[in-house]
Order: sequence, then structure tokens, then C-alpha cells
Amino acid sequence: MLPGIFNDVIGPVMRGPSSSHTAASWRIARIGLDILNQPLEKALIEFDRDGAWAPNFREQGTTMGIDGGLLGLDITDERMKVAESYARKKGISIEYQISSFPTSHANTVRLTLWGTSQKKIQIIAVSLGGGSFEIRSVEGFPVQLSGDLYGIMIFTKNKPDLSGELKATIPAEIGFSSEQKGEVIKYELKSSYPFSSELLTQLQNHPLVDEVAVIHPIMPVIAGRQTEMPFTTISSLIKYAEEKGLDLGDLGLMYEKCISGISEDELIIKMKEIIRIIHNSIDTGLKGTQYADRILQQQSHLIEKAEKEGKIKDSVVNRIIANVSALMESKSAMEVVVAVPTAGSCGTVGGSLRAFYENIGSSEDELIKAYFAAGIVGAYFAQGPGFSAEEHGCQVECGASAGMAAAAMVQLMGGSARQAFGAASMAIQNMIGLVCDPVADRVEVPCLGKNISAAVNALSSATMAVSGYNPVIPLEQVIQTVSRVSKTMPSCNKCTGHGGLAITETALNLKNMLKEVSALENLKNSGLHHG
Repeated sequence: MLPGIFNDVIGPVMRGPSSSHTAASWRIARIGLDILNQPLEKALIEFDRDGAWAPNFREQGTTMGIDGGLLGLDITDERMKVAESYARKKGISIEYQISSFPTSHANTVRLTLWGTSQKKIQIIAVSLGGGSFEIRSVEGFPVQLSGDLYGIMIFTKNKPDLSGELKATIPAEIGFSSEQKGEVIKYELKSSYPFSSELLTQLQNHPLVDEVAVIHPIMPVIAGRQTEMPFTTISSLIKYAEEKGLDLGDLGLMYEKCISGISEDELIIKMKEIIRIIHNSIDTGLKGTQYADRILQQQSHLIEKAEKEGKIKDSVVNRIIANVSALMESKSAMEVVVAVPTAGSCGTVGGSLRAFYENIGSSEDELIKAYFAAGIVGAYFAQGPGFSAEEHGCQVECGASAGMAAAAMVQLMGGSARQAFGAASMAIQNMIGLVCDPVADRVEVPCLGKNISAAVNALSSATMAVSGYNPVIPLEQVIQTVSRVSKTMPSCNKCTGHGGLAITETALNLKNMLKEVSALENLKNSGLHHG
């Protein structure tokens, strides 16, 4: 299955500092509740001591995501900000622990969940970057759950194998698999469409079935409804664009239509809503946000202030800096943002495109097409390294977002698909090897500066591409290079807090200070809910 623009690139809509930590963990926990299939009483959440999450799971919002998901809260719910105290209020115990267990991915989490009837399940899952995830094990059985399909999980113990009967019962379009471990057999059904109530009732009432868990999709677009695409590679896309006289925005919309099976009109409405949320997040940031547990308080207003005082002259770059800052401030204050393509790099595309489209007087329809142009660049990037800084460093967050924004600006300038990909190539070339080293494990410093640099890099790359500059290295080869470079980067420079600026004296002092602030804030919230 190819990456989708709404599932893998532009989104999720979320709260929290990090899409890989907060949004993915929330999604994992929500599906965990479905698998548990009864009210939650307690949970043990474990991170491998050698994994990337062990040193920073609290600071980067993993606990907030998992707590909120296990409580059944929507990620945009205001109660997400105080999910830990809300869990205590409901009498649900959620414990976090650093352990040692086999893993195959830097962002691995093991959840052991107990229901109110003392039912117990164990789940192992990974975060893949940008909010994407995969549940890989349930009760020791290998699975592959990504939240983009309807599912049913059936368990039987000390019962005859029902595979033949179940295959004969379910419609042919429903995927079926089974596996046995000792006395337990796990059956799994997957579908691109909701299961009929008749089938569910039949399974739930079957005399030989012990447990039926219904798993609801959590991704914006359901998989398995795709249609044939007229291009595959970047080079074949460019050829198709030139033969048909289409720009990159047209092709981004076509790509998502083929991936999702959703009509163009509905996809345009979805993108319009995403843009509305992004612009609202900018406005929220510019008005001013307050949040105790962060390094940087409001700075986005300083650009306009400096302009009014005559210290700097108004320019599109000023607006980009202010908008990017506002988005990053909204994110760090746990307000609602859109990860494009990640929360850590959410300022670049949204901040730069709003400034640029307003500066040149583009229409809303033109802006929507620009986002689809950005989305298809991100989709090809997702086919390569993906967006996990824990695997590849910040070159796959701010680097990818710079390429996406550059292509979108070319679209707004009226440039061709070839020029848009050229701009993306140049922008990403400029950020290959970028390390991920958040100070005090907060996604603020140097993340704000990197987002702003990525946005201005996008503007200059788009300007060069439309002016006829030669990118030299094709985008597909640039994306391959990102993957190759990441293999040579030490893990300390990949969002672990063990390298780069994160281990300077100032950074370590800030981390200790923020630990004290966080402890006081938790005590205050506990008092508010229990006093």
C-alpha cells in the first residue's frame, strides 16, 4: 500500500509536541482499548532501555498520548492536557516503566492492559514517524495493525480449529488469517468496509468462540479502496504531467483520489478543513499562548512589534518567521495543530504557505492545490526514509517539510511539476544530514530555528526553480541519499537527547529546571482534581 497524503503526510490533527511520540502513542492506545474489549482498570506501559523513547517519553508527550488514548479521549479534547490527573480521577492506574525486551524498531512500546473483569492482554507496537504506527504483536501472536482497516480479532482456547467454518461464513472480500500457539488459536478478519451486524452477532454468539474484539479504524482514510494510478515513480509522474498538461497540484489530487477511492470534491473539502485548522493554529499562536512546561514563551508577536518600531521592514520573510513561530508556539502549548508531515516540523509548510499565498494574492482554491502539491512530495518521501527522526534525524522532518513547502510555492507561482520537484530537490539537498537534538527533550530548541530555516530555504528553492536554476540531482536520488546518510549518523543525534545541543551545559541546566516545573505542575493538577 502506497503512503496516502491524509494518512501519512498532512496530518494527524493533534495536540502535543511530537507526532511520533504523542499522536502515534494515542492511536496505539485507542486500538489497544478495542482489543481489550472491556473497560480498562489498569495498564503497564514499558519502553526498552535501549530504545529511543526511554530517555524522553514524558517530556515529548508519549505519556499524554497513551493516557488520553487509554481513557478514550479524542486527541483534540482539552482534557488531553491533564490526562494523567483525569485517569486518577476515574480510578484507572497507568504505570510507566523502563524495561528490557526484544525490539526491532527504535520507537517500540509494550502495553499490558487489564480490564475490569481482570482480563489481561499484552500488545507490542511501534511508532513509524509523523503519527504512523503499527501494532506488531498481540498476546505473542504476530499481527499487522495500522489503524486503516476494520478488524475483528477472535480468540479460542482448547477448542477445535474453526478456520474452515469461518472462511465459509465471511464474504470473499474480507481478509482472513489464523494462527495457533499452544492451546490458543487467534483468528483475524480485516475489511475496507464495516462488518455487518449479522456477522458480528453470529461470531459473538458462536458456542466455540471465547472472545470477539472489534477493531475500529482510526486513520482519516480507509485502506483497500484504491484504484489504478497512471504513474508510479517521480520520473513517470513528470512525463505524465507534461503529456497531459497538468501541474503538481492536479497530480497530488489525482494521487490521493487513486490511493483513497474518495472523490475529488470530498478530498478538496478535507484539505480545506485541514488548512482552516492550520490557520486557526497560527492565529492562536499570534494571540499568545501560555504553558508552564516549555522553554520558549511567546515570541511570534515580536516580528510585528519590531516592524512597528521601525527596526525591520515588512516582508514576506517576516510573515513566514512570525507564522512558523506561532505554529510552533501553539504546538508547545498543547493546542490543536496539524502535523505536516510531523508535529516537530509543523511550522514550516503551514507558516510559509500562509505568508506566501497572502503575499502574492493567491485564491483559496490555489492554496488547496498547493497543499496537494506539497502532499505528493511528502508521499514520495514517505516511500523512502519516512518521517521518524529517531531513525533518520531531523533531515526527515524539517528536511522533508522544506521540500514539500518548496514544491507548494512553485505551484502557487504557476510553475510546472518538473519545476516543483526541482525545488523540492534543492530544498532537501540543503538539509541532508540535519541532526535531531531537542534541548531538554522539548521540541522547541533548536526546532523553532530549524523550522524557520526550512521555510526560508523553501522560498529560496522555489524562487530558483521557477527562475530556471538546475537542481542537478533528481528528487528520487536526493530521497535515497537521505536514507543512506541516516545509516551513518550516530544514534545520539537522532532525537535521543544524548547528542548535539541537547548535551550542552545550558541544555542540561534547562532540563533540570523544567523537571522541577513539571513536578510542581503535576502536583497542582492533582490538587485541582482531588482537593
